[in-house]
Amino acid sequence: MAVVNKEAKEIHCKVVYYGPSLGGKTTNIQWVYQKTADPGKSDLISFNANPERTVFFDFLPMAGGQLHGMKMRLHLYSVPGQVIYDASRRLVLRGLDGIIFVADSQIERMDENIEALKNLEKNLEKQGYDIKKIPLVIQYNKRDLPNVASVAELRTALNRFNAPDFEANAAIGRGVLESLSTVSKQIITILKGGEI
Repeated sequence: MAVVNKEAKEIHCKVVYYGPSLGGKTTNIQWVYQKTADPGKSDLISFNANPERTVFFDFLPMAGGQLHGMKMRLHLYSVPGQVIYDASRRLVLRGLDGIIFVADSQIERMDENIEALKNLEKNLEKQGYDIKKIPLVIQYNKRDLPNVASVAELRTALNRFNAPDFEANAAIGRGVLESLSTVSKQIITILKGGEI
């Protein structure tokens, strides 16, 4: 849930990257971090309890826009990829404003993608969220690899919510900013419709 800091004239929003292990969640955040010129961004923090890893940083995007004269500050989190770390996943989801689901496009990873998406739905429901009502973007990552499912197959298996979706190669930034920008715009639209 967005937090308003009237003194700093900022609205703090939390975006969570969710998906299977080694799907590219951390790579997305690292790419955004490296390409963000904002001198006010925080350090990239990694809570690393191998093999469980959560990555976090926040920044004030240049084109984040304003709402009621306030700038939007984004806090980006990734969840641990393995479903066995479900408690950590639920903790990271608390207070979220939007989700980028990062799917691994490789055919052999489809079952893991589906399992991670079902886990996301279950964890959101446990916290009172409806996946159909929160800002959601689906990212089909690793499109550069040889054995990938078609976008049509990925959409059929993973995007029954008709969420905006993007092909990506997070290692080189393809689709990374488009995914983040789209979920940010969805968040702003919801904030405009509510009381701040």
